[in-house]
Amino acid sequence: MEEEAARCFLGRFVEDFPAALEEGSPLPVSPLSRRVSLEELHGESLELGLRLLAARGAPAGLSTLLCQAALSQLLQDDLSPFHCAQEAEANQEDEPQVALLQSDTVQRLFLNKLIDLALAWHQKLPELPPSRVLQCSVHAIKNTRRKMEDKHLALAEFNQLFGIQDGVERAYYGVFDGHGGVDAATYTATHLHVALSQQQTLQSDAAAAFKSAFTRTDDMFRSKAKRERLRSGTTGVAVLIQGQELTVAWLGDSQVILVREGQAVTLMDPHKPDREDEKQRIEDLGGCITFMGCWRVNGTYAVSRAIGDFDQKPYVSGDADCSTVQLLGGEDYVLLACDGFFDAVRPSEVPQLVLDALQQPADPEAGGNTLPELSEDAIGQRVAQQLVAHAKSAGSSDNITVMLVFLRPPKQLLAQHSSSGSAQATQDSTSQDAAQK
Repeated sequence: MEEEAARCFLGRFVEDFPAALEEGSPLPVSPLSRRVSLEELHGESLELGLRLLAARGAPAGLSTLLCQAALSQLLQDDLSPFHCAQEAEANQEDEPQVALLQSDTVQRLFLNKLIDLALAWHQKLPELPPSRVLQCSVHAIKNTRRKMEDKHLALAEFNQLFGIQDGVERAYYGVFDGHGGVDAATYTATHLHVALSQQQTLQSDAAAAFKSAFTRTDDMFRSKAKRERLRSGTTGVAVLIQGQELTVAWLGDSQVILVREGQAVTLMDPHKPDREDEKQRIEDLGGCITFMGCWRVNGTYAVSRAIGDFDQKPYVSGDADCSTVQLLGGEDYVLLACDGFFDAVRPSEVPQLVLDALQQPADPEAGGNTLPELSEDAIGQRVAQQLVAHAKSAGSSDNITVMLVFLRPPKQLLAQHSSSGSAQATQDSTSQDAAQK
């Protein structure tokens, strides 16, 4: 099935791109940045390629393999001709200069390598490794805010994207809630998973790898913010499912919860300025928190940890916290969301809200089929939409992003609830009969 879908896509793709892009012709997708460092080229090229392929309906497994192979070829080339003239910059006077590349020209080379690979694979498709299938339901809205500053990433094919072949299955998910602009959130969604893949402790200590990846991403964004005069920041929560281990890393007040056998499991404590240990940390550094509609660090930001917000570092810390749990087999799903959701919904409410969404008819007004009669994808995809709608109706005016990663198929969760409900009904009936006798 995967090979058939891949062959069909490649056939369509080579019709759209029968040859390399000509010099000077417009790119089919726009790069995120005008200039990039060599380190930033990894994330920006992968993002560009995945965005191009996703827009054309490419199978996710094929997309990651194509992008990984094209990037590997790109990094073997001499990229010095793409350096921006007189654009090398230093973060500080005592730091070495960083050579910047012109995005349009270097990304044209990347896309041409991707097109060449697609043409070759259309003739002879390489063996496609089986991909881990975890259904993911995502929905995001701007809500009543003027701009949408949330970003998210679902990457079930983490290993394939980075060419990791150590026999350990991995999937990565992240939600990033920007403030003061979307730049920091976009940057983190583009580079955090790349930095994570490069950590030597990834397999042995995912929590340490996550901490280092957050720190590296913050440092990289500092350089970009300085050269482009950016002032934004972002909170974030990311999850790595590695074999039977789930690791969560977070900065700020975006959150993740695990639901196991219908019960919410607390994995983290969000960073807020009025959290006692965060307040103490800020005051020990010489800062303060003040109430101005909400608690704020030095009267400015309403978050105590974030990527970016460099005018308030180190009070607004870039150090992520992490937690790791073992997956025992009874886990239902993991839910990641920004504070626009959790400001209106308590974590303890989530299991019932998800169950209600799973049981809701496909089109209640039209009396459509109930969800158990729909496909697995249709069952799951409605859940995030319903959760976002509930948060909005409960009073949230902020951007809202909800991502639900099913660790068991939605139909299985419904069947389990139905059987447990029937068992409870039988028990209640038996107890009532006994009481009457």
